[in-house]
This record gives sequence, C-alpha cells and structure tokens, in this order.
Amino acid sequence: MNREKFYITTPIYYPSDKLHIGHAYCTVATDAMARYKRLQGCEVMFLTGTDEHGQKIEDKAKAAGVTPQQFVDNIVTAPGGVLDLWKLMNISYDRFIRTTDGYHVAAIQKIFKKMHDNGDIYKGTYQGKYCKDCEAFWTETQLTDGKCPDCGREVQDAQEEAYFFRLSKYADRVQDLLENTDFLEPRSRVHEMVNNFIKPGLEDLCVSRTSFTWGVPVDFDPGHVVYVWIDALFNYMTALGYMNDEHHDLDRFWPADVHFVGKEIVRFHSIIWPAMLMSMGLPLPKKVFGHGWLLLDGGKMSKSKGNVVDPYLLSERYGVDALRFFLMRTFPFGSDGNFSNELLIQTINKDLANDLGNLVSRTTAMAGKYFGGVLPEEQRFHGELDGELVELASSLRDRYEEAMEHYAMHRALDEVFKVIQRANKYIDENKPWLLAKNPDDRPRLACVLYNLLETTRICGILLTPFMPGSMDKLFEQVGAAEDLRTWESASRWAVLPRTVSVHKGENLFPRIDMEKELKELEEATAKAAAPAAEEKTPDYISIDDFNKVQLVTAKILACDAVPKSKKLLRFTLDCGEGQPRQILSGIHEYYEPEQLVGKTVVACTNLAPRKMMGLESNGMLISAVKEEPDGSEKLHLIMLDDAVPAGYGLC
Repeated sequence: MNREKFYITTPIYYPSDKLHIGHAYCTVATDAMARYKRLQGCEVMFLTGTDEHGQKIEDKAKAAGVTPQQFVDNIVTAPGGVLDLWKLMNISYDRFIRTTDGYHVAAIQKIFKKMHDNGDIYKGTYQGKYCKDCEAFWTETQLTDGKCPDCGREVQDAQEEAYFFRLSKYADRVQDLLENTDFLEPRSRVHEMVNNFIKPGLEDLCVSRTSFTWGVPVDFDPGHVVYVWIDALFNYMTALGYMNDEHHDLDRFWPADVHFVGKEIVRFHSIIWPAMLMSMGLPLPKKVFGHGWLLLDGGKMSKSKGNVVDPYLLSERYGVDALRFFLMRTFPFGSDGNFSNELLIQTINKDLANDLGNLVSRTTAMAGKYFGGVLPEEQRFHGELDGELVELASSLRDRYEEAMEHYAMHRALDEVFKVIQRANKYIDENKPWLLAKNPDDRPRLACVLYNLLETTRICGILLTPFMPGSMDKLFEQVGAAEDLRTWESASRWAVLPRTVSVHKGENLFPRIDMEKELKELEEATAKAAAPAAEEKTPDYISIDDFNKVQLVTAKILACDAVPKSKKLLRFTLDCGEGQPRQILSGIHEYYEPEQLVGKTVVACTNLAPRKMMGLESNGMLISAVKEEPDGSEKLHLIMLDDAVPAGYGLC
C-alpha cells in the first residue's frame, strides 16, 4: 500500500454569521481530494480553520456589544457556525486551527520578530488605501473605479505608523517562481499575478497596524498588531508545530502539497506567502491552486448583496451527498460557475437518479427477481457483447487518477459517468428480461448481471471521495464487502465472488419533480429568510425614563481633530448655557472639521463626563446610521435648520 504523505489545506475562513454554499465549495473540493488520497493509501493531513483577527471583526464585535473573542467564539462554535457546517457537509478534516489559539499567537510573534531581526521588516508610515472587508492594502492605480478591485466596496484612506515587509526585495524571485514553475495553477492566474502586481512594481507591504487592537500584538513594540495576512498565512505551518510545541508534524508534512484557495486571495498566497517563506529560509509549498467562484445571477455570492444560497436547506431537501456531488460535477474547479436551483435539480435527476440510481436499482432488482438475490456459479461470458464494458470499467481508474492528480474533479467524475452510461446501454443491448425467459440462457443472464454489479462496484469506489455516505449504501446493495472497496481493487476485474449476494435497498437518488420542487423550494427559501415571528414583550421605557434624557440644540463654535486619534473630533458647542461645552465624537472618518463649524446639531447634555485620549467629553452628539447599497454603514450627524437657536430642548 502507498504510504506517501499528502498535506492539503483549504483557506481558514473569516467567521461569518451567515455561511453559504460558496463557503462550502472550496472545502468540499479539498475534502474530496483528501478522501481520494486516503483511498490511494496516502497518509493525509487535511487542515482547515478560522481566521479570527482584524479590524472588521473588532468593529462588528463593538457593534454587537461583545468582545472580539466572544464574537468569534459565538460564531465558530454556535449552531449554524463553521464547525456545524463542516459537520453537515461531512468534511473529514484532520486538524482545525483558530488564529486565536494561544500556540498560534505566540508562534506568529516569533515569526514577526525573526523577519524583523533579519532586516526584512522595518518601521515607517503607511499612507494609502485600505479595504477593511478584504483586509487588503491597495495603491491608487490598483483600484477599480476608486473601489476595492476584489470586493467592489469603498476603500478608506489610511495613514498610520507601521512596520513594512521588504516584499520588493523578492519580486524577481517570486516572478521566476510563477513564470518558470507550475507553483501556481491554473496558468491564467500566473499571468494575472505577474502582469497586475509584479511588473507594475511590487511595493513593500504594510505588515502592522496601530489603528485597532484586535490582532496578534507585536511583542517588542506595544501598540502595533501584526497584519492579519501574516497571521493567517503562517497557520499552514504553525498548525504543524512550527515555532510551537503544540504539534509535532512539521517534518512529516511540510512543504504542503497544495493550498486550495479562492481566486480573490491568490495574490496573498502566490506572491506574499512565498516571499515571506523566502525571507525565513523555509521550503515553499509545492502548489497553490486558485479556484473560481460560485456565482448567483452573474455575481459572487455575498451576504451583503443578499444573494446567498443556504446549504442547510439544500442538504435537508436533497441530501448532503447530492449537494457535494453537484458542486464537484457541474463546475470546472479552476473556473467560475453559475449556480441555480434548476441546474442543481437537473444534475440530480440526470446523473444520480437516471444514470447511477437507475443502474443500481435495475441491476439489484433483476438479481433478486431472477436469482433470488444470489447469482449462480455458472456464467457464460460473451467476448463481443461484454468486452467493451469490461475494458472500459477495468481501465477507468487510470483515467480517473490522471484527472484527479490535476485537480480536475469534474473531469474525473465525467470519466466515471461515461462508464455508468455505458452500463445502462449494456442492459438495453443484452435485454436481461428476454434472457430470463429461456432456461438455457440463464448462465448468460447471470454473466450480464455480474458484469453490471462489478462495473457498479468499481464506479462506487471512485465516487466514494465525493459521496461517501451514499456509496456505503451502494456497496451493501451490490454485495461488495469492505475488502472489495479498495483503491487496488478498483483496477481489477472479477473481484466480486461469482456467487455474489445482492440486497436491493432503498432508491439511492429518487427523481425530483422539477416544477413542483422549484415552487416548494422558493417557498422554503422565503420562509427560512423571514425573521422568526416570536411573541415577546417590547423593551419599553416609561415617560419618566425618557424625560431624564436632556436633548438640546447646539451650535458648533469650533471643531478640530484630536491628536493621535484617527476617529475623534473635538467639538466646542454653544448649548445655551452661557459658556461653551466640550464634546468628543468618533466621526472623523465621515466628516472633516471644517465642514461642521457653524452647523446646528443635537446634543445629549446630561451624560456623565468621560475621558477619551486624555480629554474630557461632556455629552454626546446624536447621529443616524444608514446601510449603504454595498453593505457598508455610513454615519450621518443629525443637523437642524440654522434658524433654530442654541439651547432649545427637544420634545
């Protein structure tokens, strides 16, 4: 048996509170590849996990009124979270890492310090564009219509003290790696990386932040946290024990055989990641494979766009294996794929119900009807009638393996279904129902059924990485014991005993009524998306409670930015009290001070004073928050007609 080692990773995911089928796509592909390698006899390490640091998470936690750690804990381990989805999709990962794990945090600090000490990280000031959602820095020329080229959202002007990694130092080596090896696939990704990022001039990379705190602290310079992509990329090694004592698998599994990643993060994995490994003097992974997106209505699935597909709903209606199969069968892994419910149902009906399900059902039913479920020893082979099917099935494993080794899962499945379709045609050619009428033809009938069972066994073995649960049921029905389900036996003919015992079971993949199902699915989707209609008492306050809040009109006399703060503005206000009032407000990212002087706003004046950045704030300015079309939120300061005098109470 082949005991070769194989290390495969899928990206560690940002813990979203609404996981969709797009999140599952890459992980299902990784799982299928890991199961395929285990089937071959390889010792496999399959890593996945969650990427839990960064400004985006800190902001969302603050909005939810919890700490960042509580925020990610609630999502990763909560019902419907990452761990639940991977359990639902039957993901057979060997190790799960969270970037908040203590051993990983300590290792990242050592890694950052080592790159700093060898001269590849230096301190400076970052000034440029930053996409909070992608946690990505961009130059002005890299933007698309002034927005993030990956997600299309607005970017922010960023300026802060930061450390930089000498990415430019490794530009030539990375370009040579991409152009002159097969490190990055598909090849189209190479042209994109070289032409869009390296040839225009690879700039040094900002690798620390000071404008927020939720990240791995730079232990030798308090106030800095490590850029989230250093934190995220090195998980592939820290999870094996690099610079920590939690695990001890580094020598066994590194370098990784392949990183499966979405095309939106190919830049980080194919340019930044190898450059950092070069800086550390570490071996590079053997391959990065950048797959496409699942699209819905022509666009990438996104919670903010409201165009997500619920894997829980689909799995409940069609079964997890049917959903896994659809994802791998329908879309070439390196390209984008357009998802639709119609396409899902068509694939289930054609491939699983009509072809595979029909083959298993007809064969086992005839074995039961004509031979009581046990084939006789005497069988008559006919070279001209049987040879093509036998040759096609016997040689299937080689064609399947060639496709899988190139990460072309859809092509491997295509090879399997060519054999399945040929087997169904073989039934029609040999007409077992006519052979059954003549006692002299019973040996021939037994041979026909044996050939069908043996073909089904071989196809079942090669479908196991994609539909493990369903193939266990298939093997039970066709009489294939555990030792007849191996990789080695998939290349041999006549492995089943001649007197194989067949057990017709439930229909593995029932056919779906397209029109009826689409209607019911639309209703179920709408119901799942609707907020739960719970009976609960509104959280009312009394009129006495409301009267305690003092809201008054205020004229802005002066406004300036608070030194060393990116968000705070200091307001000097006339609230009709006879002397100015000072209030601090974190709205600098939405307004410049000169825009606000002379405006009339609304202030709450009886909040307890509090210190911010060493300055006392005596109250709060009232604002409204509006969600923008791209899913971001924008704050709007409430302003009144300038004719309203200062100091008037609101009622």
